[in-house]
Amino acid sequence: MVQRALTRSIMESLLRFPVVGILGARQVGKTTLARSIQDKIRGGDRRTVYLDLELPSDLNKLQDPELFLGRHLESLVIIDEIQRLPSLFPILRALVDQKRAAGRFLILSSASPDLVKKSSESLAGRIIYHELTPFMITEVPAKKDPIPTLWLRGGLPDSFLAPDAAASFAWREAYVRTFLERDIPQLGIRIPSPQLRRFWLMICHSHGQIWNASQLAGALGISPPTAKRYLDILAETFIVRQLQPYHGNLKKRLIKSPKIYVRDSGLLHALMSIRTMDDLEGHPVAGHSWEGFIVEQIAPSRPGQQESCFFRTNAGAEIDLVLLKPGKKPIAVEVKYTTTPKATKGFYQGFQDLGCEKGFIVHPGKESYPLAGHITALSVRDLDKITA
Repeated sequence: MVQRALTRSIMESLLRFPVVGILGARQVGKTTLARSIQDKIRGGDRRTVYLDLELPSDLNKLQDPELFLGRHLESLVIIDEIQRLPSLFPILRALVDQKRAAGRFLILSSASPDLVKKSSESLAGRIIYHELTPFMITEVPAKKDPIPTLWLRGGLPDSFLAPDAAASFAWREAYVRTFLERDIPQLGIRIPSPQLRRFWLMICHSHGQIWNASQLAGALGISPPTAKRYLDILAETFIVRQLQPYHGNLKKRLIKSPKIYVRDSGLLHALMSIRTMDDLEGHPVAGHSWEGFIVEQIAPSRPGQQESCFFRTNAGAEIDLVLLKPGKKPIAVEVKYTTTPKATKGFYQGFQDLGCEKGFIVHPGKESYPLAGHITALSVRDLDKITA
C-alpha cells in the first residue's frame, strides 16, 4: 500500500473540526485512505462506523438518519459517496450543533456540484476539506526511477500500479467510459456521453493552452456558455484544472482567460491513444503534457494558502506557474521538456514585471544548477526546493 501524504493532515483535522471532508476524482484512493484512517482510529480504542452509500444495505440504514446517527454520538462516522444523499447535510449540521466535538464525521465525495452547494449552506464553520490528488512523485516507491511511469500512466492508483503498460491503458480506457456513462449521470448531470467525450478530447488537444470558449463551441456546434458549463463540470469532478491568470494591478495588458489542463496525465494519454513512452516522446503533445504533469505536482500542495496562477501579457512576457503567498514576493516556475533548459526572454520579462524572489526552470534531467540571477535549472527530482 502506498502511504498517502495527506494522511497526517486529515488526522490533525479530525482533532480540530467536527466534520472533515476528503474530495477527489473517482478511483483516486479516497476509500483506501479512509479505511487506513479508520484502522488508526480503532488502534486508539475509539469506535468507528463506515457507511458506503453505493451499497444498498448501508443506504438503507439511513432511512431515518437522525435515529441511526444519533446512536453513534461517541463514534467517528465515515460516510463514503455522500453526494448520493445530499439531504444528509442539514442533519449533520444539526447533530454537530447538538454536540460540538471534533472528529465526529469523515465524509468522502467525488466533489459533485450538489456536495459543494449543500455543504457550504449547511456546514459552514464546521467542516474542513482536503483534496486527495492522484499519486505524487513523493508518494510512489523510489526503488527505481518512477517518474516516467508516473507521467505516462498518471497517478490514479489502479493505473499506476497495473502489472504492465497494456493493463494500465485498458484500465484508463474503462475509467473514461465509466466516468461518462455512469459517474456523470449519478451526479444529476444530463449530457449525452458521446458529446461530453468529444468535448473532453478537444480539451486534451487544448491541454496547456489558453481557454477559448468560442473556438471549442464552434467545433462542437454548441454555444460558448454551454462549452463553459461542460468545462466547469470537468473541473468540479477534478478531471480538468483551470489555472487562473495573474490578476495583480500591473500597468500591462494581461491575458484574462484561464489555461486548461487535464489533471491526470494518464487520462490525457489514454484519450489521445498514447500507449508507450516512445509514443509519448514522439507526440506533439509531449511538451504540454510534461508541463501539466509538473503543474499538478506543485499546484495542489501549496502550504499556507499559497495561490497558484500563470502570467502572460500581450507583449510576450510569460511564466507557466506563479506561486503567490501573502507578504512574500512571487516565485516563478517555468517547465521545459529538455535536458538543456534555458530561460526565455519572456520568462525574464515576466520575472522582472512581477518582482519575483526566485525562479525555477523545471526539467526532466537529474541535476539542478544555478542560471543567471536568482533562477535555477531544477531537476524534477528536486521539486521540494521550490518552497525550501
